[in-house]
Amino acid sequence: MHDIDPDFTALPLRALADAALGRAAALGAEHADFRLERVRSQTLRLHDAELETALDADDVGLSVRVVKDGTWGFAAGVDLTPDGAARVAEQAVGVARVAAAVNREPIELAPEPAHGERTWVSAYETDPFAVATADKTALLADWSRRLIGDARVDHVDASLLQVRENKFFADLAGTVTTQQRVRLHPVVEAVAVAGGAFDTMRTLAPPVGRGYEWLTGEHWDWDGELAAIPELLAEKLAAPSVEAGTYDVVVDPSNLWLTIHESIGHATELDRALGYEAAYAGTSFATPDLLGTLRYGSPVMNVTGDRTAEHGLATIGYDDEGVAAQEFDIITGGVFTGYQTDRRIARLTGADRSNGCAFADSASSMPIQRMANVSLQPAPDGPGLDELISGVDRGVYIVGDKSWSIDMQRYNFQFTGQRFYRIENGRLAGQLRDVAYQATTTDFWTSMEAVGGPQTYVLGGAFNCGKGQPGQVAPVSHGCPAALFRGVNILNTLKEAGQ
Repeated sequence: MHDIDPDFTALPLRALADAALGRAAALGAEHADFRLERVRSQTLRLHDAELETALDADDVGLSVRVVKDGTWGFAAGVDLTPDGAARVAEQAVGVARVAAAVNREPIELAPEPAHGERTWVSAYETDPFAVATADKTALLADWSRRLIGDARVDHVDASLLQVRENKFFADLAGTVTTQQRVRLHPVVEAVAVAGGAFDTMRTLAPPVGRGYEWLTGEHWDWDGELAAIPELLAEKLAAPSVEAGTYDVVVDPSNLWLTIHESIGHATELDRALGYEAAYAGTSFATPDLLGTLRYGSPVMNVTGDRTAEHGLATIGYDDEGVAAQEFDIITGGVFTGYQTDRRIARLTGADRSNGCAFADSASSMPIQRMANVSLQPAPDGPGLDELISGVDRGVYIVGDKSWSIDMQRYNFQFTGQRFYRIENGRLAGQLRDVAYQATTTDFWTSMEAVGGPQTYVLGGAFNCGKGQPGQVAPVSHGCPAALFRGVNILNTLKEAGQ
């Protein structure tokens, strides 16, 4: 395991926490927790192998959250001294006192045992911030030149997003955690223009909770994927437009992760289902009265929330309320069986414990309920991709994510992809264009006839899941195998757009 960044541990973490928590307790807070965060990020962007953007950011601060007389109070600051921390605690209690006059719902938190002092570091080999920016830029430029040197490619954009997140947490109950996680997201996208038309083709490599080793070819075949892009892009430009209708569909993990995110991940956030989250992307059709009875999907559908998945973007040792990371069921045999919760939302429904889904994207943000790594489980002895395709007489195979649309109840949706293949008599028969699949959440997942085996499973995800007001972003992964769906409505996006 890597050591915590020494620049972070050199800060007077315990002294600041003691000053803040002591002051909050002296002012009568029933609950108080303290966070000190340092979030270091770097963004590199190249166009046609030339560096356009190199942005480094370093966000450091502290915050105190309290419950005083049954009311939330929160404040943040950047004065990293004991006196500064105590002042922030005073401000948080002051906020609670003012807000108490309009608070109609006393705040109670689900219990969580005190964990004492704990240290946790995510699973990675090489900290990307230990690699020279010039070396990272040179790698992206090399990848770009490989594509721009092909006559079938007109432009190439490449980017690398990197984050090292450090958090120190302490509360009045006696939990003290020091954590570090590293994540990065590389993307290379080729653009081709031919005969008045243009299209793009992007790498499928997902963002990951890994280090720089993700870029060196040890864990992903970058050379193979980059070499294939020019031909794939040329074939896509020349492909016929899809004929709208009903098809059987095989969905690759590189596309299905996003459908999981939108139609399952957000829909099973309990704060949405209870109506506490509505300002950003709506509430949810999956209301508590349906828990345990709603047929969410077919019997082969098993979905878990997991804050412990290795290399997951939402993986952590302890959440931002001091709750230990867990794995839990969301859909079991196609039946809706569980929500994602934080301590306040769990308590509202009488749950014994939160399942550890509180997160704040910086010290200046108050923790809110955020998504775990929500994943569709493979069948232990399930089929490979070729076997899934072989069971389709007339269908479409969908690879890679692109645009998406879903309603404010997480129920009616439409998704496109990077590329699409016609399936005829169990075989791939060339690419198609202008494809989107449309369904309701329950109809789509009920139509899932088979899920692939572990050999087809890939952990996808995103850096920038948005939620809350003021808005926050959170990283999250979604694993899934390839899967076969019967009788899915396929749209022609050109005709839908009236072109």
